[in-house]
Amino acid sequence: MDDTVVYAIGDVHGCYKELLSLEQKIQLDALQFRGRKIIVMLGDYIDRGPQSARVLDHLLALPPTGFLRVCLAGNHEVAMLNYLDGYLSRDRWLAVGGRETLFSYGVDPARLASLYASSDAVDRRVKEVIPASHIDFLRSLPVLLCSDKFVFVHAGIRPGIDLVAQDEQDLLNIRDEFFNAAYLLDRFVVHGHTPVDIPRLDGRRLGIDTGAFQSGRLTALRIAGKFGKLIFS
Repeated sequence: MDDTVVYAIGDVHGCYKELLSLEQKIQLDALQFRGRKIIVMLGDYIDRGPQSARVLDHLLALPPTGFLRVCLAGNHEVAMLNYLDGYLSRDRWLAVGGRETLFSYGVDPARLASLYASSDAVDRRVKEVIPASHIDFLRSLPVLLCSDKFVFVHAGIRPGIDLVAQDEQDLLNIRDEFFNAAYLLDRFVVHGHTPVDIPRLDGRRLGIDTGAFQSGRLTALRIAGKFGKLIFS
């Protein structure tokens, strides 16, 4: 983190316009800093919001000029992969926001189900529509980024467990066990996953998912040295 400014961005959930707006504000804010500038995306780029496919296209393209961008995995990316790999039923994925994701690819799952006689045929058609580049991107995502004083992760960490020994399911899904030990953490943890109205520091954790797909407000946390600042889309 020496000579580095980090901008962590919370759960996008298909909110492409909000992401563009927030990136523009980040670029303006960053003009006051020299040195390395990193955007850390905290996962959940897809589902629920209207433009998941465009968000993935955007994240696959070059980051804003002068920035490095690191994209972490969220539980919704894993759910999509689990569906595509046959470990999660289509209905279960649709129920957590997959329906909106398929709409963003121009696919109406109910319409497909009425056109094809078998569920397998529907699934094959869905897999044909999603670009291989999107799937490869989702498979490439790391689940945690850390420095000596900060941890960036989608959901949180399990207290008392060394970072290298953390279980991936916890990093993507944990809530109560992490929240209840926020004052015992030995690093500051910046995370998404659990929506809040206004991000507030709780012990050594800060959740910055402000439910963009419902609130219309996507949030970033700028960390420069010992100081943090919230930036909203």
